[in-house]
Amino acid sequence: MTRTEVSPHTAAGRGAWPWVLGVVLLVIVSLLAIALGAVSLPFDTVINALRGSGDAASVSIVQELRLPRVLLAALVGAGLAMSGGALQGTMRNPLAEPYLLGVSGGAAVGAVTAMALGVDAPALITGCAFAGAAAATLLVTALARVVGGSGDTRLLLMAGVVVGAFANAAILVALADAPPERLRGALWWMMGSAADASWSAVGRSAVALALLGSVLVWRARDLDVLALGGEPAAALGVNVERASRTLFLVASWLAAATVAAAGLVGFVGLVVPNLARALGARRHRPMLLLSALYGAVLLVAADLLARTLRAPAELPLGAVTALVGVPFFLSQLRKVTP
Repeated sequence: MTRTEVSPHTAAGRGAWPWVLGVVLLVIVSLLAIALGAVSLPFDTVINALRGSGDAASVSIVQELRLPRVLLAALVGAGLAMSGGALQGTMRNPLAEPYLLGVSGGAAVGAVTAMALGVDAPALITGCAFAGAAAATLLVTALARVVGGSGDTRLLLMAGVVVGAFANAAILVALADAPPERLRGALWWMMGSAADASWSAVGRSAVALALLGSVLVWRARDLDVLALGGEPAAALGVNVERASRTLFLVASWLAAATVAAAGLVGFVGLVVPNLARALGARRHRPMLLLSALYGAVLLVAADLLARTLRAPAELPLGAVTALVGVPFFLSQLRKVTP
């Protein structure tokens, strides 16, 4: 065997352990998130409650409060991670992610505006979040094209920062005349939270992740080819503009679904795809799937910390993820800056 050859058994083992580790971590943090809280429950009580047995109070706490919250956090984390991985592949930039590109901010504008106007229907709020994300996406690409061409990923990132700042201003304007009870709820939602998790929210998020995530995984080969650059991708038969636009929109819609479910939660889409690549997922299909797994782990763990660090008070979920994401962003920025 030459130096460059790798044994199939070695490759298989090296490729399997990140998945096993991710599943084990997800199970552990999920059980901890269900067991710990204002009322801590022993693990045997949690297991029994998950089966529907035990005292009624424990079953209610587990099945109606904590289990939906854990599942929603896992789905939101998976969606954000897959969206970030797709955006990084489309733009060929490891710093791209929905929050930094203004996509999440645009979705928040749509959702918060609907809430400030008194819209209570979750489906309408979700639709408004989608509309806001689509508008932010179009605005980011238009700004980058006007300044110097939408193919420059640095311009796209700067345009995303500008659009994100504009989105924050638009949210404040939308909330200026909102009643106090709606203002408090909208501001807390803007900082990210899974506190209002319900089985219906879990169902909507699961459908969005299944549909949009499947499209990203199905189009993963296009991401692999786009990573080679525009001209090589075109030479291999890929319509670069159409593929980039489609992947960008699908990733943005997936981010919008997460914003509608849990508000603004930043940096998950930045950190997790880079972690998946560090764990050996070089091609985009395994990278997206591994990102979904570790995105779920990260957000369930972050939500657990948000609930327990200052109990009985609860920290904003977006603040917890930012504590991890901002230092990571700065470290990555040093690597890509000439």
